[in-house]
Amino acid sequence: MRKLFKFFALFSLMFSVACGTGKKVASKTEKKEVPAVVDRNAPGQKTQVPSTPRTYADKIEAYIYEYAPIAQEEMQLYKIPASITLAQGILESGAGEGELTRKANNHFGIKCHGWSGQKVYHDDDESQECFRKYKDPKYSYRDHSVFLAERKRYAKLFDLDMNDYKGWAHGLRAAGYATDRRYPEKLISIIERYQLYLYDGDAPARDIAYSTPRSSEKAYIVKQGDTLYSIAKRHNLTVEQLQKYNNLRDTNIGIGQKLYVAQ
Repeated sequence: MRKLFKFFALFSLMFSVACGTGKKVASKTEKKEVPAVVDRNAPGQKTQVPSTPRTYADKIEAYIYEYAPIAQEEMQLYKIPASITLAQGILESGAGEGELTRKANNHFGIKCHGWSGQKVYHDDDESQECFRKYKDPKYSYRDHSVFLAERKRYAKLFDLDMNDYKGWAHGLRAAGYATDRRYPEKLISIIERYQLYLYDGDAPARDIAYSTPRSSEKAYIVKQGDTLYSIAKRHNLTVEQLQKYNNLRDTNIGIGQKLYVAQ
């Protein structure tokens, strides 16, 4: 009987210790600290507002503003339409942000053939091909002009009208400048979307750059199903006004195109 009593006493003691241990664990869990919520509007607190990255269209506009005067100067000297030079520069350099352009100021992807100046090596059609490196982007533009003007295979291009950017685009592909079958269409798309044909005239580049309103608050991005008429009506404009604000020659617009809807 005493053995049985001792057994129950020992069992009760073990049970109470186990229960006590469980309570302690639970207590520790309950006391776990929760990070305080910071009131970012409270005095002395600084709220970090993430910066909005520029869109690719914004980068292209910045590129045009910077390099259009150079393209026009080259046009006067070598009779290559500024619109073609700018469109090629945008396409070949990734609007000035391509790796080759950033490390070599090479805006047209011109390789080292017959080149005695500085060089860089960059993966292109093959691994680590040799490309020309320039101290300043303007020398890249000059080399592009000389490259076209001094090679016989491009001679027919210089018989075209200066305003015939479509002829130039298709002629470059036919003469072997690029292997991409859609190269002409890509150049033409850039020229027409950003009205680069305006730089083929006599107006100074800076005047053209400022001739269209540039406030993002007064711009509209073309969406699927939009027409020039529907956009004009939505903003209480006539089609003629919308064309004037955006230097449009016709009513053709593309999805993603930025149109200014006020002056």
